Amino acid sequence: MHDPSGHHESHDDHAVVIAGGGPTGLTLAGELALAGVDVAIVERRDTSSLEGARAGGLHPRTLEAFDQRGLAERFLAQGRIHHQAPFAHVTLELGDLPSRHNYFLGIWQNQIEAILTEWVDELRVPIHRGVEVTGFAQDERGVRVELSDGRSLRARHLVGCDGGRSLVRKHAGIAFPGWDATTSYLIAEGSTTQEPAWGIRRTAAGIQALGKLDDGGRVRMVLSEPHLRAGDPTENDLREALIGVYGTDFGLRDVTWISRFTDATRQAAAYRDRRILLAGDAAHVHSPAGGQGLNLGVQDAFNLGWKLAQVVREQAPDALLDTYHAERHPAVARMLRHTMALTALERGDDRSDALREMIGETMQLTEPRQRYLAKLSGLDVHYDLGPGHPLLGRRMPDLDLVTADGPRRVFELLHRARALLLDLGPSDALATTAAPWASRISYLHARYDGPWVLPVLGTVAAPSAVLVRPDGYLAWVGAGTNAGLREALSRWFGPPAA
Repeated sequence: MHDPSGHHESHDDHAVVIAGGGPTGLTLAGELALAGVDVAIVERRDTSSLEGARAGGLHPRTLEAFDQRGLAERFLAQGRIHHQAPFAHVTLELGDLPSRHNYFLGIWQNQIEAILTEWVDELRVPIHRGVEVTGFAQDERGVRVELSDGRSLRARHLVGCDGGRSLVRKHAGIAFPGWDATTSYLIAEGSTTQEPAWGIRRTAAGIQALGKLDDGGRVRMVLSEPHLRAGDPTENDLREALIGVYGTDFGLRDVTWISRFTDATRQAAAYRDRRILLAGDAAHVHSPAGGQGLNLGVQDAFNLGWKLAQVVREQAPDALLDTYHAERHPAVARMLRHTMALTALERGDDRSDALREMIGETMQLTEPRQRYLAKLSGLDVHYDLGPGHPLLGRRMPDLDLVTADGPRRVFELLHRARALLLDLGPSDALATTAAPWASRISYLHARYDGPWVLPVLGTVAAPSAVLVRPDGYLAWVGAGTNAGLREALSRWFGPPAA
């Protein structure tokens, strides 16, 4: 099998195999490759291009995560910034969110995947295309992964990023409890001979939306069906749905892609079974309301990547992987309830209209609006790392630091996906404490004189030092001493070097 140096026995051996090359799988592969882990992706599509635009946006916390790897500008160059978010019958302003990325970025999933594919190509991650995982067997030494072309791969760990119908989850026997679907949606791309009724319309079935894909007359359609349907949709289903809502199909033609999805809400009972892990839609499915799906999967990958890398490289004990479920499962469960609530709000009956009006009025007040947007954006995620400072387990703000080498942003210091011990005291007193972990974390003595402002918490008393995990969350917060620092370093980054 593998050794910590990254050498492997044959081209069919990898430290980690990822099933699925969507945004979650690509992000995870990049995180592992940055940490020097030999990782490969198995993707059933034989091309990197994605059929249909699918998901359409990145939330502020997702943009922050990509900024932490130096990737944010690639997405910004192709996306469209939106400083407002629709809610019920009102519009909410995002401009006062305490983040450098206080906006949503409109960008299609095929563009997102193309950017991430370029990134993992730069990191020399192999992608086995045109094949899929058909089964696996794990033992105390690793996992043998069977592929649809008859080959098998050997790995230390297998991560299922293979979508809501995940074979990896099913084959591992991991339960997928939750709530059955109450409504189904059609999403499609095509052209029309007549000018469509652009924009969003709310009916008794739910949201209906027609939008321009380009200047060539292409239309993106998202339609709530009047009755719950199952199976693969046809072009005739799409015509019937359009006529049912608009009284016409607008001369629909050249339908290039059509798919059906529902508001079924389910979450894997466990994100880990020994050497098997789940991330993205393989671990959770939900209504598209709020645009959470892709964003939650990317956040899964950032949480898991650095932990899995340390275990593979034998720098940290296997138990570190248990913190992935412990942190992500409750964070995602909270968002699943949120998508259920938003779906209920979007119904078009009179009682739902009255509820939207009431909540919409409340959302125009500053504190409720800010709390809601912090939740929707992912900026208020708080991992329970035990008792301690209010900042513990929360995201690190992207402060503008003063260093001996000039001004630096915190997120720039995380580009290599290494942990950072940031010493903000009058001297570099913590350097000696951090020295035994020098091969695993970075240390910087810097100064920051401004306020610390976080969603929900507001302005917080400035700490004297912080230990920032590679995913940007705070694993230790100093209050003038180094109490607990060695314990935090050992907990998250393994025992000190001899």
